[in-house]
Amino acid sequence: MPVIQVQSPGMFTTVQDLGRYGYGPLGVSPSGAADSLALRIGNLIVGNRESAAALEMTLMGGTFAFPDGAVVALAGSDFSAPVPMWAALPIEPGGILKLGPTRTGARCYLCVAGGIEVPLFLGSASTHVLTGLGGFGGRALRKGDVLNIGRSKGVPRVIAPGLIEPFATRKILRTTVAPQTAWFSRQSIDRLYGGAYRVTEESNRMGLRLEGAALETPHSGQMTSEGVSLGAIQVPAGGQPIILFVEQQTTGGYPTIANVISADLARVGQLRPRDEVRFELVDAETARALILEQDRLLRALSSA
Repeated sequence: MPVIQVQSPGMFTTVQDLGRYGYGPLGVSPSGAADSLALRIGNLIVGNRESAAALEMTLMGGTFAFPDGAVVALAGSDFSAPVPMWAALPIEPGGILKLGPTRTGARCYLCVAGGIEVPLFLGSASTHVLTGLGGFGGRALRKGDVLNIGRSKGVPRVIAPGLIEPFATRKILRTTVAPQTAWFSRQSIDRLYGGAYRVTEESNRMGLRLEGAALETPHSGQMTSEGVSLGAIQVPAGGQPIILFVEQQTTGGYPTIANVISADLARVGQLRPRDEVRFELVDAETARALILEQDRLLRALSSA
């Protein structure tokens, strides 16, 4: 079986697929790729199913050896790649791929024809770091790790750059109202949508802490805990928002002022510390239309 040898793991590299859904009532968040669009497109390029497991690198890429060769694609942010992004790249036996610091967003995906093979947990290969479950030993990769590559059943494809453009990362996140939006003052809602917020260094896959105009928090930022959704924007005491993300807690006791729409969750995954982001309010019908259009574009890519 062909393998990938980790010569250097980079800053934080994990095995991720599209995550495990439906286990929120058991307290298990979905995990999965922070930028699911990049993962899906990268897999399509190398001929995999969209949900195949790949390597997610964060801020700094690693160095990987392919003793048996492979066909790979890099998708997402440019990590000082020495090869073209968004293209199927044959690597000869004994070849080495070395990536560096990001030039654009937060995450880059190394997709390999055949996918990364690891034991599944609740039907998914995704690493959930906070609980130490899934992926490769439930942790980020280390120097010396060896990962198995599955058998490739598809055919690599060429995708024109123009087809990728609609999925480009942007720093505006569209949101809908949330269960506690009505609790917030008009002034707080105007502040959220009227200015920019900076992503802080305390952000991770569990959530992105933002810094900007403080919002007035109802009930001192406390409430009875309830289920929370991916992309919920919570406002704790102190008034600085938090965007819940792929390794979020499944219940929360902070009021939620808004919720990032499904079509923009991949944008959240590409936000780096010190990036500035703005919010835009849309209605539920618009949010639904945007995710349907995104799915339509992905289907067009899969048949390209």
